[in-house]
Amino acid sequence: MTDPAAGALNGIRVLEFSQIVAGPIAGITLADLGADVVKVEPLGGEETRTSASVVPGESKIFQALNRGKRSLTVDLRSPDGVALIHRIVPAFDVVAINYRAGVAERLGIDYDTLRALRSDLIYWQNTGFGEDGPQVTRAGSDLVAQAYSGLMVLSGRADEEGARHLVNVPIADTASGLAAAVGICAALLHRERTGEGQYVSTSLLRTALFLQSSAVMREPVHDSVMRDPLIEELTRLRTSGGSWGEILEARRPDEAAYGGFFLYYAVYRTKDGAIALGALTASNRNAIRRVLGIEGQERSDDPDFDPADRQSAAEIARWKAELQTRFIERTSQEWVRDLDAVGTPVSAVQLPEEMADDPQVIADGMVTALTHDITGPQRVVGPIVQMSATPTAAHRASPGLGAHSTELLLELGLSGDEVEQLVDRGAIGQL
Repeated sequence: MTDPAAGALNGIRVLEFSQIVAGPIAGITLADLGADVVKVEPLGGEETRTSASVVPGESKIFQALNRGKRSLTVDLRSPDGVALIHRIVPAFDVVAINYRAGVAERLGIDYDTLRALRSDLIYWQNTGFGEDGPQVTRAGSDLVAQAYSGLMVLSGRADEEGARHLVNVPIADTASGLAAAVGICAALLHRERTGEGQYVSTSLLRTALFLQSSAVMREPVHDSVMRDPLIEELTRLRTSGGSWGEILEARRPDEAAYGGFFLYYAVYRTKDGAIALGALTASNRNAIRRVLGIEGQERSDDPDFDPADRQSAAEIARWKAELQTRFIERTSQEWVRDLDAVGTPVSAVQLPEEMADDPQVIADGMVTALTHDITGPQRVVGPIVQMSATPTAAHRASPGLGAHSTELLLELGLSGDEVEQLVDRGAIGQL
């Protein structure tokens, strides 16, 4: 019988073949929900172990993305290693993998192979471009997905030459990992009801499209006014050899339609830093106008204001400059105090390296104290979701390379002699 205090997924075992971000994020989320997540690594460890590492093999990014798991090191290029995986798979409820498309089949750990060993297996795979189509075998990464999907253009900021910077958080990877956790949990519920396992898939491209669904979708009324003229202009520019900067500039009329909105949903420099305004409603925007002393002057919320008109766009640009001039006269703390007082969303722009010591973060238990076997005490970002009846928790620090290989295999029914033979033959590693 499972213990609810240990998490909703207590008793569920997950075998995770992962690297970089999407797979590890899915695994962390399932571990925080109570699952026993076993990360399978090559004998030399996942590559992110060495990314900007101070302690060899224990980089901060690896530790952050792999807490809560146990490590099993297996040489998947070895017949003995693959045979071991086939032997232990029946003990696992979920297999999670985010290798490049085709790699699982080549290694013999694909869905069809593994579900023959456990018929109710839930198997999740993340790829760059999806499960079918002309791009399916291409290598993918977050930056490539941002570029291919247009997310980089929609969400990035342009430099002085018109090139767009990437969104620094690997957003397609991270959202794919969270989507995977949702899909896996739904598949576990379906299996509980029917006894049936299934294949769950996500892709960086699918996620990147989902994140900008209103820009991607087609809708004839809106498109006839906004999108279709833009596409005609883009076609003209491309045919005539227009530059990338000109192509980006052509999108400005569409962006200008939201110009008034982005006066109050924006970041401004202050005397000692920057603040972010998050006004999503007219009442919020009016509150900001009152604090700034421009109520009745800036009129972008007036019913007769046409943001697509050139004169309106010029007016918005003028007010943007005016707001910046006003905000830079006072400190971030002063602006936050006054804008908080009228109930509009606002924050000083803070640095991530300082957030573990932020009073709000600490008070709400968003960071958790753990002890790493090698690097010692640490405070980590805790679960993304909280639950009252089946609490989530960051149960353990990230594992040392192969730290649990022997422990796991003995739990799963191998004898001590069998484990030693696998080590001797180089099929597995151990700490």
